[in-house]
Formats: sequence, structure tokens, C-alpha cells
Amino acid sequence: MIRPARVDDADCILALWNPIIRDTVVTFNPVEKTTADIHDTLASRAAADHPFLVADDAGEVLGFATYFQFRAGQGYARTMEHSINLAPGARGRGLGRRLMLALEDYARARDIGSLIGAITATNTASLTFHAGLGFAEVGRIRDAGWKFGQFHDLVFMQKRL
Repeated sequence: MIRPARVDDADCILALWNPIIRDTVVTFNPVEKTTADIHDTLASRAAADHPFLVADDAGEVLGFATYFQFRAGQGYARTMEHSINLAPGARGRGLGRRLMLALEDYARARDIGSLIGAITATNTASLTFHAGLGFAEVGRIRDAGWKFGQFHDLVFMQKRL
């Protein structure tokens, strides 16, 4: 089931997100999230009418997808950057696709024009996943991020809604 995240999902979201932060270059941010961070994120997304959706399987959160304004200012109010993450055991089961389609439906209902994925260039699974959903590469920033003692390229993929 795809549903909006609740405050009581915070521990499950942390269990998904922090290993990604800690162990991968999927995100360049090296600082793990706290329960308070998740509560703040959920509250800020709700206040901005930006979704934070979870894939729930019998009470177990297996993944999440959310978006936020791509850049500050009114000129970017209809362009959103999204984030999607799944538990390792949940990949390859169609949950990511269902989360993204729900996120796209939410965005379309609010007249959002584009979703942007900012993806580490070495994350071929995410690049392939996004391409399969109709996202196209629109830019690449060489050495944009620094993690684990080296630079990493960042690929921007866009889907016009």
C-alpha cells in the first residue's frame, strides 16, 4: 500500500535512510538523520503541500518517496526535486515504480511541471530506473559531491509532467 508517511513511521524511515547515508554515495550528505529530523521533514513537507509517501507492507515501511522545491523562489515553484529510497530486500518488486507513479499523480494534481532526479553518476540502478519511467538526462555536474575521500559526478534527470 502506498500512503502518506506518519510521525510514527519515523523509526522505519530512519532504518531505511541512515544506511544509505552512512554506507553509500547515493547521497553526498554524510550526516545521519535523527527522529527529530524526520519529524521536521514530515512537518515541513506537509506545510508546503509536498508529499512524503511510504510503501507499507502489513505495517512495515519498505520505501519512501518525497519531493521538495528544486530551488528557492517563485520561479521554481512548479519544479520539484524528488528522492526515492527502498529497503534492499524490497527492490525489484515494483514498489519503486508504484511510489513514483503516486508521486507523479500528486504532482500533476498540483500543476507541477517537472520532477528532477539528482542521481550519483555511478548509481546505474537509479539511472536505469528513472529512464524506464520516462526521465531523461538533462545535465551532469562533474565532481559535484565529495564523499568517502573522493569526488562524485551528479546527473540530473527530468520528467515533464
